[in-house]
Amino acid sequence: MRRLAPLFVAALALLGTGGTAAIAAGVPPFDGPRIVHPAVTPDFALRDQNGRLVRLSAQRGKVVVVTFLYTHCPDLCPLTAIHIDQALDRLGPRRTGVTVLAVSVDPFGDTPAAVRRFVRSHRLSSQFHYLTGPKQALLRVWRLYDVKSIAVGGTKTPDHTLYVLLLDRRGTSRVLFDATATSAAMAHDIRLLLAQHRS
Repeated sequence: MRRLAPLFVAALALLGTGGTAAIAAGVPPFDGPRIVHPAVTPDFALRDQNGRLVRLSAQRGKVVVVTFLYTHCPDLCPLTAIHIDQALDRLGPRRTGVTVLAVSVDPFGDTPAAVRRFVRSHRLSSQFHYLTGPKQALLRVWRLYDVKSIAVGGTKTPDHTLYVLLLDRRGTSRVLFDATATSAAMAHDIRLLLAQHRS
């Protein structure tokens, strides 16, 4: 499983973590790699584990965490989901200002039952929306976000791009973590984004 999409990183022109220069320029001192030229991310709409249609653009006013997972992953996907949920736990009551959108990279294996089981078994919070849809709808999202999902070893198990993208309240991409992101680092950066654009 690849941890980060090189083309996506290049397109977003990532810079290293905050530091003195960022503080001097009035940029929040993020723990994760910040996006130098923030832009509103492409819209999409998919159904979550409860069958509800969730549209990215409808989340404006909240900080949004976007990632790409599959339910039968033995390692990084569940770990990423748990770390994101732990980051929400660290926020306390402010977690209600955050939405997590986990987009499936496995249209065959991520059945409604498998997705509900994944969310339930990892005790993911109500802010966590595991999104699935027809293959063509998922392919469109993968293209928009430069995510690759390729079946390996003669099976339908995907080798895929995995990252965690943080969007501010305006739907603008601000921070891009790889699969090694800790819950503490994500919670830190989410707090900074929650403090912005309150009006």
